[in-house]
Amino acid sequence: MARIAGVDLPRDKSVEYALPYIYGIGHSRAREILSEAKVPLDTPVRDLSEQQVVTIRDIIANKHKVEGELRTETNMNIKRLMDIGCYRGLRHRRGMPVHGQRTHTNARTRKGRKRGIGTRTK
Repeated sequence: MARIAGVDLPRDKSVEYALPYIYGIGHSRAREILSEAKVPLDTPVRDLSEQQVVTIRDIIANKHKVEGELRTETNMNIKRLMDIGCYRGLRHRRGMPVHGQRTHTNARTRKGRKRGIGTRTK
């Protein structure tokens, strides 16, 4: 089993579809990494040689922010917006949609469960 950036990649999938299991790597970036490492896209993870795994690991470590480092940076950016009190920061703080979506009838994922007016428990 190949372990890259702290993530165990599924053995039966091809490398092209296994690399996006790493936070911060999508399909297009996975293709870029594999072409740079000169690894065929349709190679299953179980058939990768140790040298190929090391090459992929080095490319990811040196050129891309992934996993914990990327999560930390994203959270710090959101925290900065909240601290300066800009509109986007206020929307994050209130748990509302940030990018101008409709909230009158939708946005249940962001707003949470619907609470009726005057509803109480006995």
